[in-house]
Amino acid sequence: MSNVPKLDAAFIEKQRHRLNQVRAELVAAARAGESEEDNVRSQSASSGSREYEDDAQRLDMLELEGNLVARDVQRLERVNRALKKIEEGTYGLSDLSGQPIPRERLEAVPESIFTFAEEKAREAQR
Repeated sequence: MSNVPKLDAAFIEKQRHRLNQVRAELVAAARAGESEEDNVRSQSASSGSREYEDDAQRLDMLELEGNLVARDVQRLERVNRALKKIEEGTYGLSDLSGQPIPRERLEAVPESIFTFAEEKAREAQR
């Protein structure tokens, strides 16, 4: 497999550890976000006198939280995919082209599953 980037076992194990930490943080953040959303909704439902400005602020906060949760869910999917790639022995190779992902990129963004150029192209298509 001449296509496989030169990633030593110690580096891959370090990345697995980092990815597991990121996954735990994302799951904890999602749970905290859900709890906060439930609190906001229960406050809104239980408040006797209603101020429409308060409702608008709560809706804005829920929308922002929803956007953050959606972003975190996407990142969690990439983290899980990167961990699967470690198991498969393909960590460090692009899911799109099979090209090596530079070690520097993997160090900066351990859940990278595409090269930088491929990621930019995918974002431009959205």
